[in-house]
Amino acid sequence: MNERLAFLQEVTPFNVLPHDVLEGTAALLHEVRFSKDTMLYRQEETSMKGVDIIVEGEYESFFYDTAQNRRLAEVHHKGYCYGGVSVLLNKRKSLRTVIAKKGTVVYTLPRNDFRTLCQTYEAFYHYFTLEFSNRMRNDEFAHFFKRTPSFEDSYIASEQLYSRKMESIEHRDIVWCSGTTPVYEAAKIMADHKVSCLFVKNEQQQIAGYVTDITLRDNVIARQADTAQPVQNVMDNPIVSINSQAYVYEAILMMFRTKTRYLLIEHNGQYIGFASRNRLLADQAQSPMAFIQSVRLALSTDELKRRWEHVPEMVIQLLNRGLNAEIVNQVITTVSDTIALKVIEGMIDEMGAPPAKFVFMVLGSEGRKEQTLKTDQDNAIIYEDKANEHREEVRAYFLSFADKVSERLNYIGFSFCTGGFMAKNPKWTHSLSHWKRNYISWMQESVPETVIKFSTFFDCRYIYGDSSIIQELKAFLDEELNKPMEKLFFHMAKNALQYEPPLTFLKTIRTFTVGEQEVFDIKKAMTPITDLVRVYALKHHIFEVNTGERMKALREKEVFDETAYQELMQSYYFLMNMRLKKQASQIVYDKTAPTNYIDPRALTKIERITLKQIFKTIENFQSRIKLEFTNNLFG
Repeated sequence: MNERLAFLQEVTPFNVLPHDVLEGTAALLHEVRFSKDTMLYRQEETSMKGVDIIVEGEYESFFYDTAQNRRLAEVHHKGYCYGGVSVLLNKRKSLRTVIAKKGTVVYTLPRNDFRTLCQTYEAFYHYFTLEFSNRMRNDEFAHFFKRTPSFEDSYIASEQLYSRKMESIEHRDIVWCSGTTPVYEAAKIMADHKVSCLFVKNEQQQIAGYVTDITLRDNVIARQADTAQPVQNVMDNPIVSINSQAYVYEAILMMFRTKTRYLLIEHNGQYIGFASRNRLLADQAQSPMAFIQSVRLALSTDELKRRWEHVPEMVIQLLNRGLNAEIVNQVITTVSDTIALKVIEGMIDEMGAPPAKFVFMVLGSEGRKEQTLKTDQDNAIIYEDKANEHREEVRAYFLSFADKVSERLNYIGFSFCTGGFMAKNPKWTHSLSHWKRNYISWMQESVPETVIKFSTFFDCRYIYGDSSIIQELKAFLDEELNKPMEKLFFHMAKNALQYEPPLTFLKTIRTFTVGEQEVFDIKKAMTPITDLVRVYALKHHIFEVNTGERMKALREKEVFDETAYQELMQSYYFLMNMRLKKQASQIVYDKTAPTNYIDPRALTKIERITLKQIFKTIENFQSRIKLEFTNNLFG
């Protein structure tokens, strides 16, 4: 008895119990020894009779996937308690599969006695709920825990698209010719090798372009061009490539963004082959990528409107498969970008070619590739500077163009921005030199109002036009940020502190009344993460637009350590998942307009516990930003 008592005094969380309670607990323990490796529990099948405390040896725990592969395997040693979360929060079913290794000795505390301790001693109880809360912030753990009834079928589909890498795709060998090869010779090479894409190399033996069946049709046959001319005169470019370690879904999304039909696959600095968009899409006939293709092929504004109306159904399907909200955001953004591109290209066909080079930018959440289903238009236009005699003509074209594009997007379902951050607002359609002056004035003036504008327009991404314009603007900003910017960072940090996590003094979720519900605003709960990451990105000249990508870059620069990075990433995308699922459910099931309001009472106990932990994490990071950028921990 004394031996068991001494052991419990060293084991968390039993060491928080009073001494007399611990003595009584020690008397309730049952000792079990294992003379060989033994499977004790199978995930979601075995009912837990109690909580196991390892005395000697080890437990191995893991999830089985549909192919019976072990996922998230962990080894637990002396002092580890297994079963507490399963008893309390999983209807007594073992969360994971567990194997006791040969020679392992455990003490088992009966289930009812364990529950009595939890009901009596809050600190003891919170140890297990906090453990589970932290685990649920791991996307893979949450995926296996929150399986849906159709998991067996849908998981295989999601594995193929979202877990399969390009190295596993059967790629085509690269067939090439030199740039000086006559066009008719290039066509003969394509016919002989039965390929629809022929790559073209320059004098340095680097791939400089490519020729497809469509290239020959549009650039040679339709123009009755000379077939003896060098193929480099008619080839297409630029070349688009992807690493063999990238995922299939990333490759397809890249193809849609760059409008390329063929993607070179790179491994260790060398091109090992190429993949076609049609082949990848054929392999994913029921996937969201096929849906994106249908958007790209839409023939009318009404058809685009109908496609956008189906996006919430797709979002529910993806989230129910257990996909990370980061991936779902990318899919929504790609659909949105594809629609915008169709509208822009259609308007140019109607109005005629623009009188100057330009870019059409998206801002805010769309600019960060974090679009949700409650969205409005945030966009702007930058056009190249022209001589004085052409300025009015150029400006008149783009203002008319912006107005018509915004009207059409509004009809499709992207409502007008209530704050006026749209290209149809004459303030946000200007020449490149005017935009540079905008940024200078915002950075130099640096009052709360201008900082909001700067933040909005820092989260910008061009989706159409001449990339050199946006590159010049970013180079300009990079140089400007080398100047003293303490005032700018101070106000941006203050902006990041504007929204406090909705936690009361007693660490419960603070709500307000909307109709008959007590809710919190999940968008405002997420905003501090977006804002504080943006401040650090600016400070360290990181021009990634996506919050997740900014966090990764900050981790690489060691601005965030691994713990901080993981906490922020997992917190942000847990909230994003909850936000997307709520909005999609409102549209699809409730047939109501989406909102950002969440009623904590509608959440599971696990979700509420996880939210509280996330809000504490955000509070900690806000304290850090107070100290680093305002030099004041208390204000």
